[in-house]
Amino acid sequence: MNTFGHLLRVTTFGESHGPAIGCVVDGCPPGLPIAIEDFARDLERRATGRSRHTSQRREADEVEILSGVYEGVTTGTPIALLIRNTDARSKDYAAIAKQFRPGHADYTYQAKYGIRDPRGGGRSSARETTMRVAAGVIAKKWLAQAFGVEVRGYLSQLGEIRSSRPDMPDWLDVESNPFFWPDATQVPELEAYMDALRKSGDSVGARVEVVATGVPPGWGEPIYGKLDAELAATLMSINAVKGVEIGDGFDVVAMHGSLHRDVMRPGADGRPDFETNHAGGILGGISTGQPLRCSIAFKPTSSLRLPVESLDVDGNVVEVVTTGRHDPCVGIRATPICEAMVALVLMDQALRHRGQCGDAVSKR
Repeated sequence: MNTFGHLLRVTTFGESHGPAIGCVVDGCPPGLPIAIEDFARDLERRATGRSRHTSQRREADEVEILSGVYEGVTTGTPIALLIRNTDARSKDYAAIAKQFRPGHADYTYQAKYGIRDPRGGGRSSARETTMRVAAGVIAKKWLAQAFGVEVRGYLSQLGEIRSSRPDMPDWLDVESNPFFWPDATQVPELEAYMDALRKSGDSVGARVEVVATGVPPGWGEPIYGKLDAELAATLMSINAVKGVEIGDGFDVVAMHGSLHRDVMRPGADGRPDFETNHAGGILGGISTGQPLRCSIAFKPTSSLRLPVESLDVDGNVVEVVTTGRHDPCVGIRATPICEAMVALVLMDQALRHRGQCGDAVSKR
C-alpha cells in the first residue's frame, strides 16, 4: 500500500537514508505545463534546516523529472520524479539500531516484516512526505488551471498557543514566517516558546488547517468514496497525524442541530448561498461549492534526547536516548504536506466526477 488514489494514482518509494526518494504520478491529463522550477517553492516550504525551529538536516531537494513530461508539458503517461538524498547521517542511529524507540514505528515495522531499516526511521520517516509535496505541486497546478481551485494551509495551534485568528488567516502573514502562522504579531511568542522547548529537549504537537476555495459542487461519491472520508484517510496517512476534522469537527458534539445546519438562500449565480459553513464544504460526501475546510492534529515527536526506558529486539530493558537531527514540532513543516494531500484527493475526485458525470449540469 504505497499507492493511493483511483484515476490519479500516486506511488512513493525510498527511505530516509537511502540513495534517493521518488514518486510516480499516474493519471495526470496531458497538456499541463510542468517544469523543474515549479517544485521549488513547496519543497522549500516543507524542507528541514531552514530555521532553528526545525531539524537541521539540509537536503538539496532538487527534483529530477524522469518521465511523463515532453517539451515542458505532461504527456498523459506516468510522471516519475526523483530526489537524491544528500545529507543523511546514518551513524546517528547506530546506537539504537536494535532498540525500539517509544512512540515510533520501530516495533510495529519489526513485528510486521521481521526486519526494518533503522536509519532515520527508514520508510516510516517523514522524509517520504517530500514526494507527496512534489506530487501535490502537479495537482495544485492542474486544479488551478482547470477549475480555479486554490489549496492553502496554515498552522492554527502550536502546543498551548492558539492563533488569534484561526478562521480568518492573513495569507501574507502565513507565508512571511517559518511557522506558517496566520497572525505575524504572535510570531515572537512562538519563537520564544520553541527556543525554550528546544533547550528542554522535549517536543510538542500542532494543529494545521487547510482551506480549498473554488471547489465546485458535486465532487465526491455518496457512500464509500465520500470526499470527506477520502480526505480523512489520506491526511491520516501522514506521519504523526492523530486526528482529522472536517468543518466544525468534534465541536459538533456540543452544538444543536438548529445551529449546525447550514441554511441556504437564493444566490446570484443560480446556486444557493450558504449562511454558514459548519459542514466544511461537504454534505453527504459531496462538495457543496463552499470553501472546503480540514483541520489536522499532529502528535509531538518521540525522537528526544531525554532518556527513556524501553526494550531491545531481544526483549531486554534498555535506556533509549535519540541523537541526531529532529524536529521539536513536526507540525511546523506540515502545512505544505497537508496542502498536497488535499490537492491530490481533490484532483482525483475531479477526474472521477468528470469520468462518471461528464458534462451533466445540475438544474440548481
